[in-house]
Amino acid sequence: MFSDFDRLQMQRALVLAERGLYTTSPNPRVGCVLVKDGEVIGEGFTQPAGQDHAEICALKDARLRGHTPAGATAYVTLEPCSHFGRTPPCANTLIEAGITRVIAAMEDPNPQVSGRGLASLRDAGVDVRCGLLAHEAQELNVGFVSRMTRGVPWVRLKIAATLDGRTALPNGQSQWITSSAARTDGHAWRARACATLTGIGTVREDDPQMTVRAVSTPRQPLRVLVDSRLDVPLDARILAGAPPLVICARDDAAFAARAHALRAAGAEVIALPNQSGKVDLPAALRLLAARGINELHVEAGYKLNGSLLREGCVDELLLYIAPALLGNATGMFNLEPPPTLDQRVRLQYHSIERIGEDLRVLARLVAAESDNALQTGEPRSQ
Repeated sequence: MFSDFDRLQMQRALVLAERGLYTTSPNPRVGCVLVKDGEVIGEGFTQPAGQDHAEICALKDARLRGHTPAGATAYVTLEPCSHFGRTPPCANTLIEAGITRVIAAMEDPNPQVSGRGLASLRDAGVDVRCGLLAHEAQELNVGFVSRMTRGVPWVRLKIAATLDGRTALPNGQSQWITSSAARTDGHAWRARACATLTGIGTVREDDPQMTVRAVSTPRQPLRVLVDSRLDVPLDARILAGAPPLVICARDDAAFAARAHALRAAGAEVIALPNQSGKVDLPAALRLLAARGINELHVEAGYKLNGSLLREGCVDELLLYIAPALLGNATGMFNLEPPPTLDQRVRLQYHSIERIGEDLRVLARLVAAESDNALQTGEPRSQ
């Protein structure tokens, strides 16, 4: 169905799409290559929200190069959109430009599109094919797919630990367990996320900024703090700079003064209580998705890590493993052991790489790895 030439062009389109890794949210990362008579005549990738999509960029590039797009093939990593949003439908623009063939990596999971873009192209007589390098395209937009199909972001939980799974000494000291190379790599993962999240325990112990600093980035992710009782000190570094979102369990009369002080300091405060009087973590994910958060990067302590895992709010673990041992010190998660081995939390290794002197392990929850996991509207349960 697809030739080696087709595959080569789609691989190029994926490389272009990755250029929008830090800039396209809440939109997906999309690349497009236009080919006519065996020659690449135009390329493009999706610009920041409200600006041109990949297909429009490629058409403009072709015309700037002196080419007429009519009769060309468009290789695009995601189905061209068919609805009016901040920009006109790309499917219509391709039809008007005279594109005669469209090869898409995958259908758009957005319910407003979801096959309609491809159908409109077919109805206009365009030769349409879909599915070339679909897995690679979905991996690039795993957060967008999650938000569109489940109503929650893709949650990546980052942990730096020793080989025996320890994250800090009993006195709380944890800086630095891993190497500077691992820390820089971790900042690159922060940069690609739409939001970073931590808990009040980490703020008390480490006073983190939760910003991207070790790598260059055109924008900082939204910072989110889970703080049930609004205990964050007003001089905490997470409150400096761009206003963070503080999610608490209550901001009623007993906590009104704290909430007012935080708001006066620039923070947004939202109460999302669960029946236990703590923060409703699944509700927090739905809130973030409603705000266009595709990927959520979590750097928290073992208590919040355990709560997120127990409540089915984690898709994958980003683990940096240092070649060291700490013995009977703080672990990764506050979790009770399961009654049987069959009930253990199951993971699948997604990738293992050496970063400096450490190992970087990306492991996915089995439910998140399965094809069906991105089709349900609820957070995952373990």
